[in-house]
Amino acid sequence: MQIVSYNVNGIRSAMGKGLLNWMESRKADVYCFQETKASREQVDLSSFELFGYKSYWVAAEKKGYSGVAIFTKHEISNLVQGFGNPLYDKEGRWICLDIGDITIASVYIPSGSSGDERQAFKIQFLDFFYEFTTELRKNKKKVIICGDYNICHRHIDIHDPISNKNSSGFLPEEREWMSKFIDNGFTDTFRHIQGDVLHQYSWWTFRAGARARNKGWRIDYCMSSENLNNQIIDAGILQDIVHSDHCPVWVEI
Repeated sequence: MQIVSYNVNGIRSAMGKGLLNWMESRKADVYCFQETKASREQVDLSSFELFGYKSYWVAAEKKGYSGVAIFTKHEISNLVQGFGNPLYDKEGRWICLDIGDITIASVYIPSGSSGDERQAFKIQFLDFFYEFTTELRKNKKKVIICGDYNICHRHIDIHDPISNKNSSGFLPEEREWMSKFIDNGFTDTFRHIQGDVLHQYSWWTFRAGARARNKGWRIDYCMSSENLNNQIIDAGILQDIVHSDHCPVWVEI
């Protein structure tokens, strides 16, 4: 099973740039999308359905904002749309479902880059998410949580760790949270397979030609519960795929 995670920065925009044709050529089993910026009703799904994809959505209350979705050709069970917490569910940040004995989720963790208020909201969310995923694994033994975590974990996950040391997404408390999250029983599948490979990023600012110069951040992850470690076959980042300011990341189990 191959699972792709992709912050599409607007699924309708990405569709206009060839998203569907790329999905069909990639032939992944599951696509976890973030920042769809649309509800299911706003998207023409007929072409996806023609190729055999069923899709499951959670939209934000605010139109054109946030949102997550999962697309797959496989039969699913136990669909959960949202955390069950109105504070976060109104922003459309969580969806999970079961395929066989594996629970697969798409999460979009808030950004704090717009100012102190949203940074505080992000930290609050991280505390909630840690507890939520701890409880999730008590009931779901095999879990893969894909998404835009909006955090670079280590110095090798960002092009310039020195100048970004005070930037949201690379703050010490955020990186410490990521370490705590992993230590709580999750595996960063990319690092598990690729080790300390350098210059592999999943997001680039639109400013100053950052993508062309590979001045990026690795903030998108496929995190799996540790009991799946011996089932991880491969994992990677598809930096040459350009439908968004992010690129897809993937894991095969």
